[in-house]
Amino acid sequence: MTVPHARLARACVLLRTEYPSRPMTTTLLRAGRVIDPASGLDATADVLLADGRIAGVSTKPGELGATGATVIDCAGLLVTPGLIDPHVHLREPGGEHKETIATGVAAAIAGGFTSVCCMPNTTPCLDSAPLVEFVRLRAREAGLARVFVAAAATIGRQGESLAPMAAMRQAGAVAFTDDGDGIASAQMMVRVLQMAKSVGCPFMQHCQEPTLTQGSAMNAGPLQAKLGLGAWPAIAEELMLERDVMLNRSIGARYHAQHLSAAGSVDIIRRARAAGQPVSGEASPHHLLLTDEACAGYNTMAKMNPPLRTAADVQALRAGVADGTIDVLATDHAPHSDAEKARDFAGAPFGIIGLEHALPLYREALVDSGAIGWARLIALMTIQPARLLGLDAMGLGTLKVGAQADVTVIDPDAEWTVDPSAGRSRSRNTPFAGRRLRGRARHAFVDGVDRLAR
Repeated sequence: MTVPHARLARACVLLRTEYPSRPMTTTLLRAGRVIDPASGLDATADVLLADGRIAGVSTKPGELGATGATVIDCAGLLVTPGLIDPHVHLREPGGEHKETIATGVAAAIAGGFTSVCCMPNTTPCLDSAPLVEFVRLRAREAGLARVFVAAAATIGRQGESLAPMAAMRQAGAVAFTDDGDGIASAQMMVRVLQMAKSVGCPFMQHCQEPTLTQGSAMNAGPLQAKLGLGAWPAIAEELMLERDVMLNRSIGARYHAQHLSAAGSVDIIRRARAAGQPVSGEASPHHLLLTDEACAGYNTMAKMNPPLRTAADVQALRAGVADGTIDVLATDHAPHSDAEKARDFAGAPFGIIGLEHALPLYREALVDSGAIGWARLIALMTIQPARLLGLDAMGLGTLKVGAQADVTVIDPDAEWTVDPSAGRSRSRNTPFAGRRLRGRARHAFVDGVDRLAR
């Protein structure tokens, strides 16, 4: 893809400010199964990293000169572009008791993610250029994974006044969203979509019609009725998504639906894409594996927004991934303290952590189930989120020669058990504690430097 000079220059400046200056290092990743969906490569190959760039990729053993290089034997391992998560909550500023940018990126690296995009529902909300700069500064200080910002579309995420989107874009925002809340006003939604298109950024919607979810706690169904909790119907997600697709027909903004949970939502996106609309959607590990039955016994670790739904919804989401309707995977990493999750179900916060064990959970839900293969899974975790956020123009999401040397090395056969107390996140809220998993990142290179070396 040809990138206009002005856009390329801005991308280079942004990358320089997103991450500290790189040390001069050379590493040869030898004889791994190299999967680079952006270039169509899936073969045993060597990859040479030099001075922060992909210096060479060769399927011919010994072809790459590597004098003085650190050599890592990758036989039996997967060598992929650095994994990218386009939807995480790092909680800083204002929620540092749950997570900080430093602990969040440490969790990201542990899970093999070299880039993440953080949401704006912090305190204060990320609705101004100085706050976008604040996050980037904290990320540089942490010196681990790259952190990009999805800034608020409206002031305070209140859905009433347009945020300074152009200024935040100039400050480095790569997307806009009021995540945590959907934009209820159709008039405001039109203005947001128009501005998002104008500044060349995607808008990422939290699809939740608020009047249908007041006091809701879990998926509407037999278990919800038995537990006496507020019902959260699937139509609350589908209604806002359908409305937005209709509004966007005459605008043509890049529209992305976050954390899909309902079968009907998959159908809406499928129809919109078939009609040629620039619409996409994402799925998270918990919605691909768990149902609302996980909430039995008032298990707050399974309370999330949108809620876990039915087995039929899980199958529809997997089918949506398999046929390309859902083209991005995102963890929706949402840390909360033990005390907060220890409240009664109705009063406990929504959300679970996800960065450190997302990869093997995706593998279980999608690869082991036969829905897709490894190459497609890697695409959903690398080049697809890179394209969504415009990071492909910065040389991320690919192993092409000259690209940024962000690389993840995965042991697909590593078996391990989820132990939240051993994690790098500041929080422990997951329903997957004790689950036996298969597959784990062994190395995570950012700018050619291994930040994991497990």
